[in-house]
Amino acid sequence: MPGIEFQVLNKATQAIEDVDFSKDEIRLGSHSGNDLVLNGGKVSRLHAVIRRDGSRFFLVDMKSTNGTWFNGKTLDEPAQLKQGDKIGIADFLILVKRVDAPDGGRAPSPPTTERAEKAAEKAAEKAPAPKPAQAERAAPLAGEGDLTRDEIFNRNLTAQQRQEYADIKNTIHRELVEVMDLRRIDVSKIPEEELRAKTRDHLKEIVNHMRDGFPAYMDETVLMKEIVDEALGLGPLEDLLKDPTVSEIMVNRKDQIYIERGGRLRMSPKTFSSEVAVRNVIERIVAPIGRRIDESSPLVDARLKDGSRVNAIIPPLALRGSSITIRKFSKKPLKVENLVNYGSLTAQMGSFLKLAVEARQNLVVSGGTGSGKTTLLNVISSFIPEGERVVTIEDSAELQLPQEHVVSLESRPPNIEGKGAITIRDLVKNALRMRPDRIVVGECRGGEALDMLQAMNTGHDGSMTTGHANTPQDMIARLETMALMSGMDLPVRAIKEQIAGAVHLIVQLTRFGCGSRKITYISEVVGIEEGDIVLQEIFYFRQTGFDESNKVKGYYVATGHIPRFMEEMAERGIPLSLDMFKGN
Repeated sequence: MPGIEFQVLNKATQAIEDVDFSKDEIRLGSHSGNDLVLNGGKVSRLHAVIRRDGSRFFLVDMKSTNGTWFNGKTLDEPAQLKQGDKIGIADFLILVKRVDAPDGGRAPSPPTTERAEKAAEKAAEKAPAPKPAQAERAAPLAGEGDLTRDEIFNRNLTAQQRQEYADIKNTIHRELVEVMDLRRIDVSKIPEEELRAKTRDHLKEIVNHMRDGFPAYMDETVLMKEIVDEALGLGPLEDLLKDPTVSEIMVNRKDQIYIERGGRLRMSPKTFSSEVAVRNVIERIVAPIGRRIDESSPLVDARLKDGSRVNAIIPPLALRGSSITIRKFSKKPLKVENLVNYGSLTAQMGSFLKLAVEARQNLVVSGGTGSGKTTLLNVISSFIPEGERVVTIEDSAELQLPQEHVVSLESRPPNIEGKGAITIRDLVKNALRMRPDRIVVGECRGGEALDMLQAMNTGHDGSMTTGHANTPQDMIARLETMALMSGMDLPVRAIKEQIAGAVHLIVQLTRFGCGSRKITYISEVVGIEEGDIVLQEIFYFRQTGFDESNKVKGYYVATGHIPRFMEEMAERGIPLSLDMFKGN
């Protein structure tokens, strides 16, 4: 019977195991009854199977929770296996070493890891700089395709080598600082390329003096790049920020960096050399925008030059070391057509939202963390007609409105004496004196919600904001709570009347486990009945399950409800098509 042989690498423990099978179906998963048991928290009980068809073998994902990766890409349909293929399941890399050829013979086996390393060492002797062993241990991260040279190098290091490498980097970095006196250089007055060129020249001299003491596995090209990035840039974050497929970067501690790519989280092989290196990067981010972070003020919101949003928190609040979260800034603002293509809404829903904005309806975008509220707010805000004066208010400026007549305001934290803070609420109050046609608040978190409601009720129709909530009804409750946080002694009934009179539509966003983001409800606030605010769904997303790659499946439903502003527009003789509201 035709057979197949694998080499299994556990990337968490670096354990390597050779296994082979000669059977019609090979089951892979975390359950002990599988043929190949993969113990890991992200491995499903039955994660995938390999099925024989004649002398061919096919890999099939069994609707696993975290997906199966085949040669660096998501496995969406059965794939025929051949020698050299790589299968990624959570922390496991499975290399196909041998597949019986169709004629019944065996294809030659690739070199074992030991032989591959010896071959790499021989090649390195002829190369200008030593390179890490390639072959199977240069394992790609699931879904990331081939790793970069520095990622391969870092992935191949053992724990002991990793510490030794970090010590070497720190030693060279300290000497570089002494040689260049980087801490006294006014970097802002030196062109970046010139500064990097000078740094590389000094670094080459230092490395030439130290080369005899380098271990055999050292890659000087990677070493110098990482030191320059840490000395002048954002260290290991530099490449991640340049990668257009990475949407979010999460530094949990110096040696643990997670990224979001394609809506899914995965750990990067990149690390910082030390806690000091993390703190230096944070300082480099916050200093240019006048923010500070220290023991008296151990958390900060900031932004990068490109507009990416940054949150940093340091000890004693961060128990395992300084943490950085970066929500990357989209260089090209998304349009509603992009969201339709992503399946986040339908073209009819996009047309409806455009009509609502043009009709000056007050909107609240609701959703959980990372659900895409700011992105959707940016898209919706782009529907505001030219010629209207728009004032945007944010903690960290992210909105990219295409209109000309826009004033962007940003809050300010207190100074070192604890004074001088300018809050979102202060800016909302000030915006009312700036003759705005519309006010767009990036997010309401507290008492500013009441000021926003009052603005919506007093001639600033068409204003917008976002808030954290899981359903439209929860968003109403959140608005009530935030209004009470204003300190105004108002009865709950009065607050509910403010909300019912001010908010016209609630757009609910949901981020599903597969990473996809969708508008799950568009609801109209229709009034108050028996003391409760009543909502009426206009559109909603009906989930029907998951597809073979574990992506959420479903379709959008129009309830048939026609919102009040559309009826008013029709009564005024404005030609409208109501086909979008026909029930499914």
